[in-house]
Amino acid sequence: MFWFMQGLCFLPAFLVIWSSSTFIISYLIAIFRRDVDLIFPYISDTGANPPESCIFGLMTFISACAGIATIYARYKFVEKLSEETRVVQPCLNKAALWIGMISCLGMCIVATFQETTVMIAHDIGALLFFLSGILYIILQSAISYHAYPFGSSMNVCWTRLGIAIIATLAFFPTVICAALVKHATLHRDTKDEDYPFQLSSSVCEWIVVFSFICFFLTYIEDFKLFKLRVKTEYEE
Repeated sequence: MFWFMQGLCFLPAFLVIWSSSTFIISYLIAIFRRDVDLIFPYISDTGANPPESCIFGLMTFISACAGIATIYARYKFVEKLSEETRVVQPCLNKAALWIGMISCLGMCIVATFQETTVMIAHDIGALLFFLSGILYIILQSAISYHAYPFGSSMNVCWTRLGIAIIATLAFFPTVICAALVKHATLHRDTKDEDYPFQLSSSVCEWIVVFSFICFFLTYIEDFKLFKLRVKTEYEE
């Protein structure tokens, strides 16, 4: 049996590969068409103009759906683990589930409303995505420690905690420096006074996003341990 056929590990594997491809493909197309600058544009900038905006929107929506499926599967795994061992409080597990869903909703909003068309909606979606995403990986890091030695190894627990710390630390300069950018345009002059803020903000944004991707990468081994089955009951 191939590794991706074990349990449900294909879910986080698909999420990681698809999400990475989403950001890289839209970036490469935007660079090829010279719609953005080569050095660290905002991720949203790479999906602002067609045709990359269409590709970015579709692929991001699929990533959000894969995220929902992965987050729900993780929730059911922890729920089953808690029924047998009582190592994780149900309220903590449910909180992580709903916060993760809100983060995926933020992704859908970002994919639907480009920053060049409806900036307010786009910014709200991005804030939902980042804030909820960081809270989700922090909660899941805590859940991993509570569940140890069931499920994840201690090395995985430390890895998840490290990723959560990196994402949290990168989030603050992303928001603060973005607030100091005076001119929100796709092309920037390095001589602009606020260019260092824009560069710092965009670099940290990429760090936060790929921290999320790396976090879901740690799910692959856990997801080899279980499967989900749908039970249908017919009521007369």
